[in-house]
Order: sequence, then C-alpha cells, then structure tokens
Amino acid sequence: MIDPATMVNRPAQGRDCGSCTLCCKVYDVPAVGATAGNWCPNCQPGSGCKIYEVRPQQCRAFNCLWITQDFLGPDWKPDKARFVLTMDGTTRWIFVQVDPGAAQAWRKEPYYSQLKRWAAAGNRPVVVFVRKLAIAITTNGETTLGEIGADERLVLRNLPGGRQVVEKLRVGA
Repeated sequence: MIDPATMVNRPAQGRDCGSCTLCCKVYDVPAVGATAGNWCPNCQPGSGCKIYEVRPQQCRAFNCLWITQDFLGPDWKPDKARFVLTMDGTTRWIFVQVDPGAAQAWRKEPYYSQLKRWAAAGNRPVVVFVRKLAIAITTNGETTLGEIGADERLVLRNLPGGRQVVEKLRVGA
C-alpha cells in the first residue's frame, strides 16, 4: 500500500531509471518546450537526457513512485507498465500519466485492479491522464473529466452514502 505518511522523494535502495525515459514523454516541461504525449526534444528514448547536467529544475526534482517505493515490483517500472505513477504532495492523490502510444495500458492487469484498490483504501481518487484527458477512479467507479485547463483544479466531493465525485473547478471562481 502507498502510505502518504512515509512518502519520500528520493530513490529507494537499488532503484534507478536505467534505460527508462517515459517521464520525458508524458509530462509538460515548458522550460525545454516539451509537451505531454511527445518526446522531450532533449531525450534519447531508452538512453537518457542529452542535457542531463543542465536539465531544468522540474526534471531534477522529479522521481516517480517506482523509483521511490520499493514495494512496486518490476512490472510497475514505467517503461514496462507504459505509465508513470506519482503522488501529489498536497492532496495525496495518485496520478497516472499514461504513454499515449499505449493509452489503455493502465486498464490491464495487474494495474487496473490495484489502482481501484488504492482509490478505495486511501479514500482518495486516482487520476489517470492520457495527454490532457483525465479520468478519475474513486470508491464508486470512474468519471471521465475531459481536459483539465491551466485555469482549472480538481476537487473531491464526498457525498452521502460514501459516494465520491471528482469535479473540475475554475481557479478564482
């Protein structure tokens, strides 16, 4: 189980990226002109970063959950799973950034069942992104949220009867 109380953002013993470069494809990195769903112009897929020594702070500070959580087995390494797991430091929601070249990878087993268990056990959503398209997994199922704009945030509403709904809210609204 992913325990937010014990989360750290440093590699677990024996973990490193190796030949995995999937984070270089699934995230926006404005400092280098990278957009989610496209390889960063500085990435050599399967090899590494051409500007590693001078890479942006966003890249320097990043570690996926596979790197930091040693209970995630080899099947969860992003280059095998075809998605990158992270946890938001504020909400403690799990985010799944999927390689658009394998947009349904998160629905395969053992991944899908585990994502649903994490949503139920943590009583917080797991949010799956394919490029900018978002799907929330909550205790009562999935909700397609569509694209999340730069001026929008996701919020969780707990409803009577234990139901949960994830909604988009415009910042400042």
